[in-house]
Amino acid sequence: MIKFDRLPPYYSHKQTGQPPISNNIKGALWALLATALFVLTTALAKIAATDYHILQILFFRQCFVFISALPVLLHSFPHGFKTKNPLQHAFRLTGSFIALSSGIWAVTVLPLTTATTLSFAKAFFVALLAAFFLGEALTRTRIFGILSGFSGVLVVMRPGLDGFASLYTLIPILGALGAAVALICVRKLSQTESTATLLAYQAIFIGFMSGLPMFWLWKTPDLYGSLLLATMGLTATIGQWTIIKALRLGEASIIGTIQYVALLYAALLGLVLFSELPDTFTLIGAAVIIFSALYMMQKEHRRKAAIKPT
Repeated sequence: MIKFDRLPPYYSHKQTGQPPISNNIKGALWALLATALFVLTTALAKIAATDYHILQILFFRQCFVFISALPVLLHSFPHGFKTKNPLQHAFRLTGSFIALSSGIWAVTVLPLTTATTLSFAKAFFVALLAAFFLGEALTRTRIFGILSGFSGVLVVMRPGLDGFASLYTLIPILGALGAAVALICVRKLSQTESTATLLAYQAIFIGFMSGLPMFWLWKTPDLYGSLLLATMGLTATIGQWTIIKALRLGEASIIGTIQYVALLYAALLGLVLFSELPDTFTLIGAAVIIFSALYMMQKEHRRKAAIKPT
């Protein structure tokens, strides 16, 4: 097998005069690919939703994730299923199920760019929940980031005397909250649970939660539908493993900033596949959200670096 982690001797940086590529740059490149795959998965789900129920789409997606995780699950069985924190797993799985199903639901009723922009609210929910459940300090930087970030969300949602511009804008907000709950639970569970245990519960129970309603919602896909759903599941699975590769190579703070490139991918795919153009409010709100999140992450990174023992 050819390995691309290192250049051959005759292409070494000493001979070419170029410095070796840092792990952060490699991680960022992998993260760019993963983000593109996730947005493509969402776009394919939007297409599939015209013929299939949201939960059937999620079920197909989860089947592929389960198959990819099967070697790890079999290797860790039965120890991978032992846990002392079933309640935390229940909260995590509920949050993940809400996030995944709401993510698909949102793009069926909203433009791809709008749904993607509102999903960025997860960063502010995480900062808020971490202060209450993980004991992380609610600094002035975080308070400013949370308040300004949610102001960007409100710009996109455009609340007025008659309510929101569209009640559908609440769907990706619900998904963002679910994703934040799942992430907070993973942070807490990762202190006592193995990666295999986290993977096992995610792979099996999300599939079960989306698969159980198939007794009533199942629609047998034709050849086109099968190819579409299979492509979506495969893209999602490759994206999952690609982001893991990115996090292994690069710092989490750097990889986290890459997620906002999803907005560019969503705008491009929305235009090409669905003839969607983001409105002015979405663009302004997206700029405020991204600025707030990046400001908060940068300040937190500097604060942690300042208190790190030398």
